[in-house]
Formats: sequence, C-alpha cells, structure tokens
Amino acid sequence: MKNIIYKETLISYLLTISLVLILLGRAWQHLFWDAPYRSFFWNESILKPIIESFTTLNWTDYITSKRTDFYIQLLIQSNGILYIFAIIAIYLFNYLRKISTNILLVTGGSLLLLALLLTKEKFYHTAQFFEHSIQFGAPFLFIYYKSNYFNFRHFIYILKILVALTFFSHGLYAFGFYPLPGKFVDMTIQIIKCNEEQAIFLLYIAGILDFLVAILIFIPFTAKPVLLYAAIWGIITAFARVFANFNVEFIFSSLHQFGYQTIYRLPHGIFPLLLYFIIQRNYNLIPKKVFFKTSLS
Repeated sequence: MKNIIYKETLISYLLTISLVLILLGRAWQHLFWDAPYRSFFWNESILKPIIESFTTLNWTDYITSKRTDFYIQLLIQSNGILYIFAIIAIYLFNYLRKISTNILLVTGGSLLLLALLLTKEKFYHTAQFFEHSIQFGAPFLFIYYKSNYFNFRHFIYILKILVALTFFSHGLYAFGFYPLPGKFVDMTIQIIKCNEEQAIFLLYIAGILDFLVAILIFIPFTAKPVLLYAAIWGIITAFARVFANFNVEFIFSSLHQFGYQTIYRLPHGIFPLLLYFIIQRNYNLIPKKVFFKTSLS
C-alpha cells in the first residue's frame, strides 16, 4: 500500500507542478506583457457591424479610442488574475472542491480561448491551436484526476493524446508544412552558432522526430525511449526561449521578457516525463480500485 501511495503522489506532483507552471507563465504574460485579445476586438469584419449598429461610434473611433484599449487591457489583466486564483484553487482543491473545480473550469476555458486567439493571429493554422493541447488540456485533466470518475487507463490515454497533439503540431512548423517561423531559425542560429541553411535543416530533422514521438508513444515497446527523448527535448526547447535571447548586460530585463515563455512551456517536457515514469514503473498494473481509493483520499 505504501508503494502505491508513493506512486500516486509522484503522479499528483508532476501533474500539479505542470498546471502551476502553465498558469504562472500565462499569468506573468497577461499581467506584465500582452495577449492576442486585440486580434478579436480589432477584427473589422466581425465587430464593425456590431459596433456601428449598437453604439454611437464609427469603426475608426472605436479602434482609436483610449477607452477601448483600456477595456481590452483590463480584460487581459483580469485573465492574469484569474490564473493566479487558479493556482490557489489547485492547492485548496481538497478543502474547497466545488469552488476550485469551477475556477479551474473557467481557467481551462480561458486557456482554450487563448489558443483560439493565437490561432487566429497565425492565419488560422490548425497546428497553432493543437500545439497548445497540453496547456489548455492540463486544467481539465487535473479536474478529471481528482474526480469520482477517474480511470487510470483513461488518464494515461488522454496524456498520450495531449503529448502527441502538441509534438505533432510543433513538428508541422519545424518540418516546414507551415511557413517556418523566423524565431525558430533565429533561436537555432543563436544557440548552436550555425548558419541559416544549417538551422533550417536541423529544424527539419526536429520536425520529423516530433512526428515520430506522436506515433511511437502509442506503441508499447517504443514508448519508453521516445518519451524520455520527448521529455528532454521539451525541456530544452522551453529553456531555449531564455537562452537564445539572454543578454548578460540586461539580466533581469531578459528574464522578465522571455522567462514566462519558458515557464509555461516546461510542461511540454514534464508531461512526457510523467508518462515515462508511469510506464517505467508499471503504474498501469495498479489495481483500479486500490489506486482509485488512494487518489481520492
């Protein structure tokens, strides 16, 4: 029984720390930087008819209004505060289950909306949305893990789907299926000290490996080494945001500007690591009723 409780504790810890990192990084972004809400609220084709029909403003007045920008910024920062409350809700979950569940449901919806806005900003590339699967899926997975309907094998399967979608979608950009982001190339050149042609080739290879991760984690005899690679690669790419843009003359400025991007991406490596530990230690052999009891105690 002690061994089972230890296993459950490790799973709970990795899942919790992943969700906290996502929320902390996104809170940092929303409170101190920006989020793509203006891509919706300044969308002329969608909002112009509404603004000019239901207000006294014309479209030009609306988009140049300081009041409009103030309310958009207030919405962005309000979501940042929501993420802070969600972190608190995670640690109070066992004491305030219903309230914490509702806060995390709203938070999951907010992260889902953020992924949609990022997709709109990136010309509606489907991969842009699913690249954030781990991030917007984490709150819902945490709620499921804590619920009375928890099933361990279903939990593992959902984890694999979230990891596969994230890596496959990221791979579509690195592979060149979508236009290769210039920041990918710039980070590669900055970190490895290679030329542009070499950077593009390395990213192409990385894209192929991302595709393999998405497939091979579902095959029992290949899952373990692939997940270990995915965990290492996910953590490396998360830290690449800070490392590639770090300036020793402006240490705190560099960390403030790029640190949150590392923080909310670290779960891209922690989720595969969680799956690796599950498979490595045969957690799936735990009797459902026993695990069910310890995970809800």
